[in-house]
Amino acid sequence: MRIVFKTTYDRDIDIHEHWGKRGAYLALLAVMAVLPFLVGEYYLAEATNTLIWSLAGMGLMVLVGHTGQVSLGHAAFLAIGAYTDAALMTAGVPFLVSFPLAGIAAGLFGALIAIPAVRMSGIYLAIATLAVFVIVEEMVILLSPITGGVGGIFAPTIEILGISFDRYAELANLYWLVLAVVVLVTWGYANLMRSPTGRSFLAVRDSEVSARALGINVTRTRALAFGLSSGVTGLAGALMGHYIGFFNYELFSIFISINLLLVVTIGGLGFIQGAFLGAILITAVPQAIAIFRDWANASLGVDLGGIPGLDTMIFSAVLIAFIIYEPAGLYGRWLKIRTWWELFPLARKDMFRRQKSYLKTERMR
Repeated sequence: MRIVFKTTYDRDIDIHEHWGKRGAYLALLAVMAVLPFLVGEYYLAEATNTLIWSLAGMGLMVLVGHTGQVSLGHAAFLAIGAYTDAALMTAGVPFLVSFPLAGIAAGLFGALIAIPAVRMSGIYLAIATLAVFVIVEEMVILLSPITGGVGGIFAPTIEILGISFDRYAELANLYWLVLAVVVLVTWGYANLMRSPTGRSFLAVRDSEVSARALGINVTRTRALAFGLSSGVTGLAGALMGHYIGFFNYELFSIFISINLLLVVTIGGLGFIQGAFLGAILITAVPQAIAIFRDWANASLGVDLGGIPGLDTMIFSAVLIAFIIYEPAGLYGRWLKIRTWWELFPLARKDMFRRQKSYLKTERMR
């Protein structure tokens, strides 16, 4: 077990507990930075897609994992970010301006919707966000001169200082751009959760009654969380549009919202690392199933592709298994394994048993 001896108060507010953890993250970042030199274009494209899903997962994690609000309509904010960025770039606005404006547009729309929506909770809030998704989908079709309507719209090639970030011609450049955005957002997210605003998010998530008793404006806090969540998701949508190249409203379906919810749930609610682990699972499992299906057909002569819905069934079984047997998600499982090794041989078998606990003030809710 590592013992951290703190000599200054600055260590209490440090993002990392010790230099070992900081070194591990720096090593991971170094590996990610040199990834284009280590893998082919197929795996690099998958890594880029995973980073975009991680960014969208962090956006939803602010809302679900750290504020306790459920959303089934976050695909709408992906669409707002993608269409805003593509429309502005088509009009001649450079990417360095259109990209943050896409996030701001999604964030402002989310904050506007949040004013009435955050007064609801549970299934009612989920239904309200689903209604927002339907409204945005209809708006995309009605604003066809800007969005292309049913036909769709092309995302112009990103150019910064004469450097191209085309998805097919310069994939490595696009990967580095996405990686830089993800690193910056992650750094800002981690610092946000150490601030009074981030701690108010956690207070509202854990107990609204106690948060009000501490003087926290619950409605304003939830609306702020909704706006921040929508803004980060809008940034992910803008990058997703450039990654796909050409898209229409069908790309941002309700299944995208469900997958985003699965990213934060399976990755680990309440942990920034959970957004990354959930994104890896969501993007890697379908590819692993496809690779296994091709291998079975080539080596064993078994054509699994002839079985309709097999990929979806296997993928769903994996997700259900995680939800039933590990509600804390992948990162929660990792914390349990790490704690077990740190306490070995003093670790007890039932030390991670789940217990039902609640505050007396919330028994009747």
